[in-house]
Amino acid sequence: MSNLKAIKRESTSSGSNNKLRSEGLIPAILYGGKDANLNISIHKKEIKNLINSDTFLSKVLELEIDGKKEKVIPRDIAFNVVSEEPIHIDFMRIVSGKKIILEIPVKFINHPDSPGLKRGGVLNIVRRKVELKCPAESIPDEIVVDLTGTDIGTSIKISSVKLNENVTPTISDRDFVIATVASPTVIKEPEKPAEGDAAVEGAVGEAPAEGAEAAASKDGDATKKDDKAKEGADKKPEDKKPAEKKPAEKK
Repeated sequence: MSNLKAIKRESTSSGSNNKLRSEGLIPAILYGGKDANLNISIHKKEIKNLINSDTFLSKVLELEIDGKKEKVIPRDIAFNVVSEEPIHIDFMRIVSGKKIILEIPVKFINHPDSPGLKRGGVLNIVRRKVELKCPAESIPDEIVVDLTGTDIGTSIKISSVKLNENVTPTISDRDFVIATVASPTVIKEPEKPAEGDAAVEGAVGEAPAEGAEAAASKDGDATKKDDKAKEGADKKPEDKKPAEKKPAEKK
């Protein structure tokens, strides 16, 4: 359990809160139980690592205020939208004998002892957190799921998880799935043709380019014109027939 020192703050105005933040403090409030709500502040450097953990909102802490220690649990935290620095925290007093509803993170252990994962299976996590109803004095830090012996096709349900005494899931009407061990997904790439086949395909039955067809057509037309010109030049003058005279018209 982490121990933190808190300082009472008298003013709750925006100006005073901004001043606290500039001095490395985070404004906070403590509520719950029979005592009145208390405005406090926490040193950022003392709580920063806890804030960055996945279990912060389900972790029991001990606050010391003016020499008096109280067990509390963080219930909400606000961040600056630009800097993403914590700017306010809500703490709730833990009252013995009462139950609290919390989202507890799930932790998977013994991956190497899973036959399914050894054979290339994939762990599909359905729920990374499970909402539980816990006694205030018996709040688990995490839900531990043992993967030993799990094979491909195994569904890990909440009933197979060992929970602390008097700790129950808020979903009570069904045995819900936390994770499964699924078959590996293999994507088969299309086969590429061999280089030799590609060369043969290009050589056999390949249509000539449009430019080549046009050039061949022009060459053919030019050859025909040359042949006709030669025929006209080879003819002798005597071979040419004189033009026939029309008979004179009778007057």
